[in-house]
Amino acid sequence: MEKICWNNSNYNDSDVVIIGIPDESQSHALREGTSKAPEQIRKISNLADSYKRDGKKSLGLPLTGISKKVFDYGDIARQQIPETFEKIIKDSKIPISIGGDHSLSTTIIKQVSKSKKLSLVYFDAHPDFITSTKNYYGSVFGDVLEFIDVQTSVQIGVRTPEQEERDNLKKYQIMVISPFDIAEKGITKIFQQITETIGDNVYVSFDMDCIDPSHAPGVSVPVPFGISSVDAILFLKKIANHGILGMDIVEVCPSYDVNNRTSHLASRMIGKVISSLK
Repeated sequence: MEKICWNNSNYNDSDVVIIGIPDESQSHALREGTSKAPEQIRKISNLADSYKRDGKKSLGLPLTGISKKVFDYGDIARQQIPETFEKIIKDSKIPISIGGDHSLSTTIIKQVSKSKKLSLVYFDAHPDFITSTKNYYGSVFGDVLEFIDVQTSVQIGVRTPEQEERDNLKKYQIMVISPFDIAEKGITKIFQQITETIGDNVYVSFDMDCIDPSHAPGVSVPVPFGISSVDAILFLKKIANHGILGMDIVEVCPSYDVNNRTSHLASRMIGKVISSLK
């Protein structure tokens, strides 16, 4: 198995741990293949983000560089999430996981929040706030309600809620930022709203369909009118610099990608987040 290209190769010395979770067993999407994402994102990170010169490998880094030490833990099964994340959190490392379908985030969030309620920053085209049924990729936000502080949580990129989800967002008074809000108000003003909302215990869950399909075509449920890749990176950099307990990137669907654009974008997003951590 290939490792992510920013790999320190030593768990004990690492600050950040990458975990692949190649599972889509709780997805109802018509597009299948998100279980292939961890492997493909790693592969593309090595092909597109590294260079060979005089027999030596040189990494293509974020402009600000990467000072944190990164360890790629490899892939785990869905049922291994609790024990794996318990160890990583106990060892005071920041987990960045690669799915898989979005339902994986539910178990991760429950594990990360064991000692504290989280400010959940949820990037997604969909609110995933179905509460009439549980334990699938469209009920994540509802499934984690008891583990998050709804007053300090925020959804970004939402543009296609079902009526039940609209009702739940209103009922729980969740702060929702649509791509149209970003276009109208700008990153600076929107991020000021976010920082005034979120607390200190921040977890980021990033569904790649948050980004417009023109930038990220290889996702399981693409929706027009998404946020741009640059805006997504700016938000992630600012939130990472604010401080995060962990992050996941989910719903990359390599079988529907175009020239690996979405996998490459995901790999660069990981690097940008790591480079921005405090």
